[in-house]
Amino acid sequence: MIPSKRIFFLFLLIAPVILGGTVFFHFVEGWSWVDSYFFSVITLSTVGYGSLVPVTTLGKIGTTVFIFVGLGIFAFVIQQFGRITAERHAAHSEWLIGRLGHHKTTDVPHADNQDDRPTS
Repeated sequence: MIPSKRIFFLFLLIAPVILGGTVFFHFVEGWSWVDSYFFSVITLSTVGYGSLVPVTTLGKIGTTVFIFVGLGIFAFVIQQFGRITAERHAAHSEWLIGRLGHHKTTDVPHADNQDDRPTS
């Protein structure tokens, strides 16, 4: 798959998780949209500043479900971004090595002394 399509697919995979968390926390906890989005992202990324904490029972249960489901998806997306980066690095390294190889002179057998010169 083309890297740009893979990246788009990964965003399509993570966006509903973050959007779902944002909507859930906005309506269940009564937080602003920005706070709900922020909590969703810091929870999935395992940063967890602690500035926002669910206080309702439904919010606490929803958070645990959100963590178990969302963290797996988030970890997969991060791993795939790392894979794409490693593939690009490898491709660039191969290109660079190939490019440097074009500057060699023709490979003619040679010997260190005249007696060992290859015969034609």
